[in-house]
Amino acid sequence: MLVKELFPVAQIRVPVKRAKTLDAAKVQQIAESMLEEGQTTPIRERKSKDGYVLIEGLHRLEALKALGEEMVEGYLVRAVLH
Repeated sequence: MLVKELFPVAQIRVPVKRAKTLDAAKVQQIAESMLEEGQTTPIRERKSKDGYVLIEGLHRLEALKALGEEMVEGYLVRAVLH
């Protein structure tokens, strides 16, 4: 069962492939929504050696950065071994 936790934004690394999908207009729209409603959907990340790696929620994370937030609500998930 996943449990919501708070994570430091500065410790979450975005993989290069995922960062290439960033849409600035979508970030702006989400940031405006967050100003009114707060963060309604947690992001997902996995633990890495030096922090966390983003799995899901790039636009939410970038919107929080744009708003100057230092913490993000998210779920810590385990990496799936193949």
